[in-house]
Amino acid sequence: MTEGVAETFSRHAGGYDAPRRRLIPCFDDFYGSALAVLDDLPDPLSVLDLGAGTGLFSALLLERRPGARVHLTDASEGMLDQARGRFGQRAGVSFEVADMAEADLGGPWDAVISALAIHHLDHAGKRALFGRIRRSLKPGGWFVNAEQIAAPDPVSEARQTARWYAAIRAAGLSEAEVDAATERMRHDISASVEDQLVWLREAGFFEVDCPYRNGRFAVLCARA
Repeated sequence: MTEGVAETFSRHAGGYDAPRRRLIPCFDDFYGSALAVLDDLPDPLSVLDLGAGTGLFSALLLERRPGARVHLTDASEGMLDQARGRFGQRAGVSFEVADMAEADLGGPWDAVISALAIHHLDHAGKRALFGRIRRSLKPGGWFVNAEQIAAPDPVSEARQTARWYAAIRAAGLSEAEVDAATERMRHDISASVEDQLVWLREAGFFEVDCPYRNGRFAVLCARA
């Protein structure tokens, strides 16, 4: 990622989590559908969380799979500081400041997860990352990406975006919070579900699917 993305998210880190449910009107179904993909993997899980931010996705995973070992990475030191505060000294949780576009992903992992982060890479970067994720997974492991996606054409994209703004304002988001979200969105390079499913297959994944979509939020999953 560019330094600008990390700087923007570090600046917003302290207030990032508070409006999450209002910014994601389908919050429970969105994250719940992503976590359900991993239900067929046996314990104990080893999980890499890419672009982990404040650790929200990992925290939800650990509520469901408390024995999992999770390694959180993010390019923003400020966001990871929030994650460290969330987890404290919890055993099995580790942190690393790293840019997913370039960092060694390590592994092999049972699962690689990401939420609302990979859309900050350009499309070539996404495709390259998918290949690296595939190589970092154990055979049969899952990649689960709870992502912000683009509509397939400009008219649909404008309608999707307008509906989202209406929904978050109806949920009670303040204009200051709307402005903060809009500033972060300057870094968005979202791709369509259709394109990303193709890129995942090209990377060598199988069982490639989109088990959930609601407006600009979708869950993409693929098996190594």
